[in-house]
Amino acid sequence: MIYQTFARLYDELFDDDLYQDWAKFVQQQVPTPTTMLDVAGGAGRFGILMAQAGYEVTDLDLSADMLELAAEHREQAQVDLMLMQGNMLDLSLLGQYPLITCFADSLCYLNNFAEFKQALQQMYTHLTPGGTLIFDMMTPHQMDDVYPGYMFNYQDEDYQRAFIWQSFADDDVEHGVIHDLTFFIQDAAGKYDRISEMHFQRSYPVPMVQAALKEIGFVNLQYSSDFGRQPLTDATTRMFVVAQKPGLRHD
Repeated sequence: MIYQTFARLYDELFDDDLYQDWAKFVQQQVPTPTTMLDVAGGAGRFGILMAQAGYEVTDLDLSADMLELAAEHREQAQVDLMLMQGNMLDLSLLGQYPLITCFADSLCYLNNFAEFKQALQQMYTHLTPGGTLIFDMMTPHQMDDVYPGYMFNYQDEDYQRAFIWQSFADDDVEHGVIHDLTFFIQDAAGKYDRISEMHFQRSYPVPMVQAALKEIGFVNLQYSSDFGRQPLTDATTRMFVVAQKPGLRHD
């Protein structure tokens, strides 16, 4: 129940403009439609935009509930979108792709830097030679200075659902943050069930990310903010990375 509730609320409340911005950014980097894997693609809204632009998209996500929503959106959009449940730490059942994306700060949900590097290594392995990886992630500035004390409240028009989101610094994790999510869901009798869960995120200094990418073997590294429109600064809250696997590209 909680995961279905969270998945649908997340999908409903997420800013649609972000999906458009991600799609435009990727199409600027890889303008020729190709086969692509969207890691942690969730409810498929970004993948559908890319499919509509001519890309052949596989949406991989750990959450069955998110993929269920993706199937609904795929049906509504009448596009081809392959859905696959899986963990970004093990892509061994997949082939290789000329393009891999991972957005919505999904890498920040991994438990530690070792897992972060493992996910990047998996994506590197599953890129074709010359293939491109594009991802984003929150910066330490976002985690340390912006998120602590953040609050978001939502109530639907029918007063059937309410959602409270509070964020706190994680004192046990460097550049870590805790998101406390509480849902109030009205049942058939008119009473409200209260359901809570915690989400944990963490980030890493830019030099650590750069070093990991180079160690794995990525080349032609590009770092930016604001969907490639601005350079990285100390005030950047979300970093965008474009990296390439060496070799001739065959789309």
